[in-house]
Amino acid sequence: MQPITLLDTLGVALAAANVDTDQLIPARFMKEPRSIGYGQFLLYDIRHDEQGIPDPEFILHRPHADSAEVMVSRRNFGAGSSREAAVYALVDYGFRCVVAPSFGDIFASNAVNNGLLPAVVEEDDTERLLAALGDAPAAIHVDLEKQVLRVAEVEVSFSISPVWRTKLLNGWDDIDMTRQHAETITDFTARYSAQFPWTAAQPPESTLISKG
Repeated sequence: MQPITLLDTLGVALAAANVDTDQLIPARFMKEPRSIGYGQFLLYDIRHDEQGIPDPEFILHRPHADSAEVMVSRRNFGAGSSREAAVYALVDYGFRCVVAPSFGDIFASNAVNNGLLPAVVEEDDTERLLAALGDAPAAIHVDLEKQVLRVAEVEVSFSISPVWRTKLLNGWDDIDMTRQHAETITDFTARYSAQFPWTAAQPPESTLISKG
């Protein structure tokens, strides 16, 4: 995964609470292979009418929105079913960070595992950020090392699990995290095997079958 340290990019405001995973990617699109790009399905039913015609007033259809890498929304973002495809849709569209007062637990975990930063801010700070962004893409600065983000004159802090922060700063997945302890694991294995040799797997003894 691509590490995240600083993001100086465009942000968009999605001023809605309880944006669930079925809104992020409607279930009917999940039969499609990811290779075609799930970004085209992001928030599909919200940003299109019943005939599939794009709503020109929706934030993702505004000029330069396709270059935005940060989305700011309200509480309980990513609630609902545990579909990882909701994260795929955001990542494939180009987002690298979502800012909200709270996230669905499974969504947040899936986000980190796919290199998407779920930045948790206070509700009052969310409203300040939404107001600063307005109804068009605007410049936003995200600093994961310092855990602060800024839009115009509005600067707020955000929280994230220390383990998740480490993974995102380094672009690590769970296997990469485990590899950081390779020496400790090797030392423990050697000591344990020496103390309890009977626990080590032994190759089966070969048996000769005589033919009479």
